[in-house]
Amino acid sequence: MKRYPGWERRAVSARDVLAHLKSRHKVFVHGAAATPTTLLDAMVERTDLEGVELFHLHLSGPCRFAQAHYADAFISNPLFTDQGLRGPVEEGRAFFVPVFLSDVPALFATRRVPLDAALVSLSPPDEHGLCTLGTSIDAAKTATEHAAIVLAEINEQMPRTHGASSVPFDRVTAFVHTDRPLHQAPAGEIGPEADRIGEHIAALVEDGSTLQMGIGAIPNAVLSRLGNKHDLGVHTEMFSDLLVPLMESGVVNNRRKKVHPGRTVTSFVNGTRALFDFVHDNQLVEFHPCDRTNDTALIRKNPRVVAINAALEIDLTGQVCADSIGHRIYSGIGGQMDFIRGAVLSEGGKAIIALPSTAAGGQVSRIVSTLKPGAGVVTTRGHVQYVATEYGIVDLHGLNLKQRAQALISIAHPDFRAELAREVRQIRHFDLGGWAAPDASSSTGTPS
Repeated sequence: MKRYPGWERRAVSARDVLAHLKSRHKVFVHGAAATPTTLLDAMVERTDLEGVELFHLHLSGPCRFAQAHYADAFISNPLFTDQGLRGPVEEGRAFFVPVFLSDVPALFATRRVPLDAALVSLSPPDEHGLCTLGTSIDAAKTATEHAAIVLAEINEQMPRTHGASSVPFDRVTAFVHTDRPLHQAPAGEIGPEADRIGEHIAALVEDGSTLQMGIGAIPNAVLSRLGNKHDLGVHTEMFSDLLVPLMESGVVNNRRKKVHPGRTVTSFVNGTRALFDFVHDNQLVEFHPCDRTNDTALIRKNPRVVAINAALEIDLTGQVCADSIGHRIYSGIGGQMDFIRGAVLSEGGKAIIALPSTAAGGQVSRIVSTLKPGAGVVTTRGHVQYVATEYGIVDLHGLNLKQRAQALISIAHPDFRAELAREVRQIRHFDLGGWAAPDASSSTGTPS
């Protein structure tokens, strides 16, 4: 690739880049693999800053700014809470913002959150003077367009991506030039429970379906079982390494999609160097801001959308808790509702909530009669459709509360089924004594 002439000569130290930051600035921070760690490290070295507000999605690497030592200097407002921010949020030093992922860019575009600065990672500028946001577009694109200043880490190892990912080099106020590996998130082992859940879900994926999936053992288990499918498409907010073999083999060709046909559409990727190399200059993968990838009106236009999303807990009426464990904020709303609704509205679509039946080493049921106090309902019982555990998958759409209880108990861990039946009898006065459970081996069983 030809480079923009002389761009390297404008590089300064990370310390000089962060000299542009002032107390009480509102700052967007690029996330996931693209977390600009070099800039964040230089930021916390400033000893003269007070009340700088940071807005970000998932961050990778050390989040030193969230340490108690820096509480007066930096106030974190995670729009999605990751491992590094759960403690600070619980301790009242960081402040979670509940918001649909599709709505995040508008916070900056409308100046509901007026950004003074954007801290981003960029690929080097091409001959036309265009950098790209590389592995994470999400809300970063809008942030670079509306922040007063753009402070960048231009990284030689940041892949150059296609779609709506470009940032004019002249838009950058100051930058540091680096050549360091991106943050990686290797796929973990697929355990037996996740494998069984993946088997149930894969059976529902028809040829010509359009997939949305997240990261983790269950989405990976589903992807690993789709090698015999045909003409699959992808329109998702993110994907990881296990999608690559399906694209390389032609299983995912996006031929039947209506929105961006022939292209895999995503907002960001998270995985290993192999994934980053795959998306580098790959015209078959398009990156778009999350207000486009997660736009329900666009999602529903694609055929047979299969949306696979996770849950922490679900009650017997179908209320899905996905962002907290009781009062403790664990993650965020993210794009779950965007895709749940988009999938249900698409022709032949399926919206699937997937979760292991238990937590805490089998000591706690994730299917419960009543959500924990403080639990956040991300997907309402009016929106929920399929629910999958390792014991099967049931379709709750159109079922009454008694039928829902029967269906969900049938895919709960057997050790908890009788207890759940007793609890729902006390709460709802339903007699489930001889409740008709669907065959646990069936992937589509629904009680009569």
